[in-house]
Amino acid sequence: MKAIVHVMLKDGVLDPQGEAVRHALAALGFDGVEGVRQGKVIEIDLADGESPEAAEERVTRMCDKLLANTVIESYRVEIA
Repeated sequence: MKAIVHVMLKDGVLDPQGEAVRHALAALGFDGVEGVRQGKVIEIDLADGESPEAAEERVTRMCDKLLANTVIESYRVEIA
């Protein structure tokens, strides 16, 4: 079983990497890009044997304790 975690900065939190990408896109001639937010994707291979619901609960605890800074980041967990 695989868990995929999408982590993004919360709305209102300054994203300097996203802003640098936006400027670089404009410099390369990609007009019309008004904003870029950069995040991260974490893939976790889980051992078989637990239900998808239990796996999602466990990965959510991982996010709360380590994988995301919940003060400034939000996350979404997918179980595949």
